[in-house]
Amino acid sequence: MTACFLVGYIFLFATSIIGLVEGIIYLTRSDEEFYNTYMIRKKAWF
Repeated sequence: MTACFLVGYIFLFATSIIGLVEGIIYLTRSDEEFYNTYMIRKKAWF
């Protein structure tokens, strides 16, 4: 039972870090670079 909570917290922590890093990447791109990467080249999200 405790191992389930531990594994759950590890996954929660890992996904929050990934989300934070992705958010910083998206927010620091210029509008032109964002448009070229995700709209024209249709790059998939993380």
